[in-house]
Amino acid sequence: MSDADLTLAELDERIAIIEDNLRDLVEQAAAYSGGNDEDRSSDRIAEQQQELDALKKQRDALG
Repeated sequence: MSDADLTLAELDERIAIIEDNLRDLVEQAAAYSGGNDEDRSSDRIAEQQQELDALKKQRDALG
């Protein structure tokens, strides 16, 4: 199933999962220090935020 085929409930579930992931990633990033760890954390946070934004946009279009 592609993202375009998701129901509103499925979108809400995926959004909640990504929001939890983002909280965890931010907490992890705060605990780490060092260039490589910070770069990886920042990249992962940005990736998750992009996915979250896309899902919210899709949800808004449905509802």
